[in-house]
Amino acid sequence: MKSKKKQTVDDMRPEYDFDYSKAVRGKYYRRLIDEGSNVVVLEPDIAKAFRDSVSVNEALRSLLDLTRSTKRLTSRSTARAKKLHAG
Repeated sequence: MKSKKKQTVDDMRPEYDFDYSKAVRGKYYRRLIDEGSNVVVLEPDIAKAFRDSVSVNEALRSLLDLTRSTKRLTSRSTARAKKLHAG
């Protein structure tokens, strides 16, 4: 039985010419380090809930504000409770 040679199909349009001889490895690496970039990958169901990074940041900031405010409420309540039980 003869083995069939697989033909490679070139789907690229002729106007796409990638000349990798001029490519620079790590071209934007230094800029990413200097700007302090963080990349977070969201689960698909979470990503559907947000339009862009601005909306994600707004949601996270509001969550942080909420946790800070409830933490203050809890710490105040605990401190008052201790005074009441001590006195």
